[in-house]
Amino acid sequence: MNLKQLEAFVSVAEEGSFSKAAKHLFLTQPTVSAHVSSLEQELGVCLFVRNTKEVSLSEDGKKLHGYAKQMIVLQREIETVFDRTRKESSHCIYIAASSVPSQYLLPQILAKFSELYPRERFKIMETDSAKVVEQVINGNADIGFTGTVLEKKYCRYIPFYQDELVIITPNTEKFKNLHEKGGTKRQAEKMWIQDEPLIMREEGSGTRKEAERLLKKMGIHTDALKVVASMENQETIKRSVSRGVGISIISRLAAEDEIRAGEVLSFPLDVEAGKRYINVVYNKNFQLSALAESFLRVVNKVYPKSTP
Repeated sequence: MNLKQLEAFVSVAEEGSFSKAAKHLFLTQPTVSAHVSSLEQELGVCLFVRNTKEVSLSEDGKKLHGYAKQMIVLQREIETVFDRTRKESSHCIYIAASSVPSQYLLPQILAKFSELYPRERFKIMETDSAKVVEQVINGNADIGFTGTVLEKKYCRYIPFYQDELVIITPNTEKFKNLHEKGGTKRQAEKMWIQDEPLIMREEGSGTRKEAERLLKKMGIHTDALKVVASMENQETIKRSVSRGVGISIISRLAAEDEIRAGEVLSFPLDVEAGKRYINVVYNKNFQLSALAESFLRVVNKVYPKSTP
């Protein structure tokens, strides 16, 4: 019996499902199932009553639950005690993040992490999603944040925040009229995107990959677009749009302030197709450090309701 098994058991009991427990623990569902199965075999009892709709504790499971929670609490207390006595130089966690999560989601996560682990340090590298995955695969980053899913052989992606891509345009009479008429899924998808000068994110960007996927789904070929510029910096894109250089497809999260201030107008893409998830990613072939596991728990604590 080990603490990983007990953590899996308690999480399944409290979440009511193996899949939700897996998301909570940042593990795969088969791993959680294996931990619980090993615990059941070792104790020689069935800990859960399983049916197609839900998972509930058996009588033996109810007996174990209280003890298991006590052991997990003790583990956390031990970690806290030794966290306080670590040297000032302690550990450093290396994080690679694409621009949207780096600029708009990481600050809240880092603030909470610093509050819980004041002596720990972190180093952030902001780059595009493709390079984030490369850094994770090569072991140069402990954890990555991406706006799209790329390589799956070595990496595990955990969606933790639901974002939406929108079209932003200059706040001019032309686009105001379109906006006031309802400027719309049908109009936005079919009528005018390919007729307007378009500013795209750079190659390798998760936003660009998702935008191209959406355009293809809408029947708009990228070759037919009037791409006037590719830019790495989202602030440059937003300012260029506000000054009439062109329109763009961008994260709503990134454009919220400008939309609210009236500097740009926003038009929805297809409601469902326009949604995407921001992911935390790590190399599933490497053992995560205790610090990296703590960081993942903080991500889940800061954004607990955003996972699909």
